[in-house]
Amino acid sequence: MKAKTPLISNQMTPGIMISLDKKIYRVESAVKVTVAKGTPFIKTKLKDMMTDALIEKNFKEGQVVQEVTLDERHLEFLYLEDKNYLFLDIGNLDNILVSKNIIGDKVNYIKEGVMVKAMFYGDTIFSVELPQFLELMIVKTESNENVAQMANTTKAAYLETGAKIEVPLFIETGDIVKVDTFSNEFVQRV
Repeated sequence: MKAKTPLISNQMTPGIMISLDKKIYRVESAVKVTVAKGTPFIKTKLKDMMTDALIEKNFKEGQVVQEVTLDERHLEFLYLEDKNYLFLDIGNLDNILVSKNIIGDKVNYIKEGVMVKAMFYGDTIFSVELPQFLELMIVKTESNENVAQMANTTKAAYLETGAKIEVPLFIETGDIVKVDTFSNEFVQRV
């Protein structure tokens, strides 16, 4: 956890992280507003890093704001424990429980041994990022008969993690495929 030197509100730009009211926010936008009669101010949109809620906040021009830096750590998924996901911090070998609201829809690609990049502020985890490509096994595919009649070039397939993706007709149950986790798309058979 690193607290930086204070930042002046005029210097806020999209992407920086700030601490405000004991919460961490990412600046989504910052615009200087000049009014005919009155003091100029900085109008911002801030994203709460814990809840993903977007708020609008105005700062006085020249107001001091505390900028922070999140720590990046590499974690390996071990297993599901109750409703949380247990990861191993590769750097210090600590076990870390991550709630399902932090994992979100990435759960579709989480399996034992998958390495993720996690962003922390102190001991609080804010986000988990999957690798862009993973190799996963197909456990079930849609019937070829129905697909052939529809003249499609793809069919639905279910991965070992439970995710459903579209694959070419030649992919069968048991095949290992490379999947783009960012776009949820089939890349190639491995």
